[in-house]
Amino acid sequence: MAARRRDHPPPMPPLTVVIPCFNEAATIEQVVERVALHAPPGTEVIVVDDASTDGTAAILRDRVAGRAARVFFHETNRGKGAALRTAFAAASGDVVLVQDADLEYDPRDYAKILAPIVEGRADVVFGSRFVGGDSHRVLYFWHSVGNRFLTLVSNMFTNLNLTDMEAGYKAFRRDVLMSLELREDRFGFEPEITARVAHRKCRIFEVGITYSGRTYAEGKKVGWKDGVRALWCIVKYNVFAR
Repeated sequence: MAARRRDHPPPMPPLTVVIPCFNEAATIEQVVERVALHAPPGTEVIVVDDASTDGTAAILRDRVAGRAARVFFHETNRGKGAALRTAFAAASGDVVLVQDADLEYDPRDYAKILAPIVEGRADVVFGSRFVGGDSHRVLYFWHSVGNRFLTLVSNMFTNLNLTDMEAGYKAFRRDVLMSLELREDRFGFEPEITARVAHRKCRIFEVGITYSGRTYAEGKKVGWKDGVRALWCIVKYNVFAR
């Protein structure tokens, strides 16, 4: 009797992990170590320091530079979106994954985040803190309400059924990413990129992720003003800048 043929997983395309950071001296080195531990061999790691004032830049120069393919330093604080544009422009992998510099998102989730792209089913993958995942730190009620509200409004404009538009974990085919004209400098990146991939009719998947959120005392930076800006960006990039 002939042996049954086994299905082999498709090979992992070259991957770039981009890490924007601002005042993350307490976590940046550990994040880079975790990325190296859980990312596929040969992964390109690009870090962009957005003019940190807490010693992050010194840590990057002295202890991280040798473990990352590229490290960039902004002379002035320009925001997460600007840091990501710097990293995207330097990325060489066929797939690009965004990793925040805090410890809220776990690189152990890489395999399931990347799977829809590796298998040829997706152009873009969003992580979601509200579906699946292994564990979630319990924190601010009104933050979760705000995130769900922004996702709802975004979905109304894009006609997507995302559960967590604001999640920091996102992965892209690089050719798709480089075809987008991104403009937002700060946390408006999330609603902008969502609008642009929706309008481009990209194949979008969403997977549950583990989430260990931070308190403001631990360094959380997103506030209510960013929520207002996100709401404006939803309208702007779905209506005026389409």
